[in-house]
Amino acid sequence: MWSELDIIKTVAIILSLMVAIIGHEIMHGYTAYLFGDATAKNAGRLSINPIVHIDIIGTIVVPLILFISGAPFLFGWAKPVPVDIRTVIYNGGYKAAMAVALAGVTYNFILAGAAASLFGLFDQPDSLSEAFIGLFLMYAVIYNVVLGVFNLWPFPPLDGANALRYLSMQFHWRPIIALLDKIEPIGMILLIIVIATPLSEWFFMPASWLINVLLG
Repeated sequence: MWSELDIIKTVAIILSLMVAIIGHEIMHGYTAYLFGDATAKNAGRLSINPIVHIDIIGTIVVPLILFISGAPFLFGWAKPVPVDIRTVIYNGGYKAAMAVALAGVTYNFILAGAAASLFGLFDQPDSLSEAFIGLFLMYAVIYNVVLGVFNLWPFPPLDGANALRYLSMQFHWRPIIALLDKIEPIGMILLIIVIATPLSEWFFMPASWLINVLLG
């Protein structure tokens, strides 16, 4: 039998994860829109309506499996926002393309910082409503940091790899571009290997450190 605390904890987890992953995708599309690409806007993907961003596997199945299995934290992703990067580059160059690539990560880290700055006000709640707010802020820090760090990994198709590609194109670092082209077909395989092996501890080490700093 679930207690009231169990219920509000579950709701806080789900809401904080959705805010992290949906906002991440919206920021990609919104930043592209600032550079003249209306693809996401025309597709209705700049909306905060969660339904238009749901990916069956990433938004529902994966988090549900992790939750049922008692994983230490949930993880997931929203449906990628469509972006015409050629329009972005035409209007703003490779720096604009890097801005689009890193927009979601930037959103996650800013939101994590904002949530952490408010968390201290609710870490000793006097009511269920304050407990809910405190839990939401805590998980907002955790999920936004994890999502931000994860997306900075230099494996295609993650944001870090995209940003590195546009940076390399800006400065004509052809060996790096060639390396990214070579590993792109196996990018998802590399991600699975990292996540499913002890390598994940090393790759997520920056996330653990930053969470500890933000939450004290």
